[in-house]
Amino acid sequence: MDIILVLGALLIVLISQQILNFTYSKYKSVEVDSNMTGYETAKKILHKYNLDNIDVKKISGNLSDHYNNSKKLINLSQDIYEESTIAAVSVAAHECGHAIQYKEGYIPIKIRNILVPFVNFGNTIGYLVIVISIASSITKLFMIGLILISFALLFQLVTLPVEFDASRRAKEILFDMNIINEDEKKGSKKMLKAAAFTYVAGLISSIMQILRFVLIFLNGRDND
Repeated sequence: MDIILVLGALLIVLISQQILNFTYSKYKSVEVDSNMTGYETAKKILHKYNLDNIDVKKISGNLSDHYNNSKKLINLSQDIYEESTIAAVSVAAHECGHAIQYKEGYIPIKIRNILVPFVNFGNTIGYLVIVISIASSITKLFMIGLILISFALLFQLVTLPVEFDASRRAKEILFDMNIINEDEKKGSKKMLKAAAFTYVAGLISSIMQILRFVLIFLNGRDND
């Protein structure tokens, strides 16, 4: 059962990454009629929402795009930053969606930020506590370790509405601001959905990992 859970979790993550890579490869070659690059898209959206204090920077990597609220900075990978494709404008708009969430005080993103120190602490010692509890068959110690690593699971759970909402905003904004047209709308939706699926896969993988630890602990107790 343990090996099935490990392989299952790995398979889910790999499939989600392949779906994202396939979708990205497809739509990074489809140019938008507006000829707007990812950079221009981000700047236009930020200006519309009175977020001109946020800068847009080009970074290295592939699909390494993210929004840094503390630095008021949207980081876009080179292809997203420079190209005028469905993939580029969709990803850029998604990151702008996060900036808008912060401006509007979107509750799930506030909760996610509150969880960050707990996640860092739990990941630092949680797995060590679980390993010790499995070796010693101490139930209370195992429960403490389980709670500690579960903060990461809670973080991932809260991340889902944050990411889905940013994508929802992106789809509406891109069309309303004439950055994409009706024919390009479907491709943008697919691109954003593929990206969101990676977060769902990550959550499922984490659940399976925790279940695996529970089974290992229970089997260890049965063998005592």
